[in-house]
Amino acid sequence: MPGTFEPLPGGGAAVALDEVEISIIRSLTVQLLELIGPGPAEDTPDDPLAELFAEGPSEPPSDPVLKRLFPDAYTDPEHTPASAAQAEERRAHSAEFRRFTENDLRAGKRDNALAVIRSLDELAADATGSGAVLKLSPEDARPWLGSLNDLRLAIATRLEITDEDESALLYRLPDDDERKPLVMAYLWLGGLQETLVQTLMP
Repeated sequence: MPGTFEPLPGGGAAVALDEVEISIIRSLTVQLLELIGPGPAEDTPDDPLAELFAEGPSEPPSDPVLKRLFPDAYTDPEHTPASAAQAEERRAHSAEFRRFTENDLRAGKRDNALAVIRSLDELAADATGSGAVLKLSPEDARPWLGSLNDLRLAIATRLEITDEDESALLYRLPDDDERKPLVMAYLWLGGLQETLVQTLMP
């Protein structure tokens, strides 16, 4: 069925995408890539040791989407710390964890997004007026799964969706609601993500 992934014989997945769908996914992924930002290697391209030992930020990002993509490791929104000292200890642990992990997490998300963009560029070059079929090996599907998840988290944050109950309300938005195009993209990407996971399950 168009718009959803189907399994390929021998493994992998395929989906038919028209030119508009290719353009939408590519545009959203480019925006995600710009939000994630460049890596340390782009600042010090001739010094691989600098990249290896580079420390990341210790404070959470200010952008709500980046906060959702790179949450604090030791923050539990369902449990309030018993004391100010406990809250400060959690903050310190989160800052240290972020300092040594966020650069790698950003690099992984950046690599996933670049892989998606490259595969879409190749697909667009081969597309006819009716689009083309994207075929992914199990290895190629991994960055797609990561980026689809990141895109949905980013859109959910912009739409202020925090749970499935709020997500269900999106189906009932009137057509003249200014959020409608973003909602349609969110739901469509969810279908792509779900069917891609299903095709890769043993």
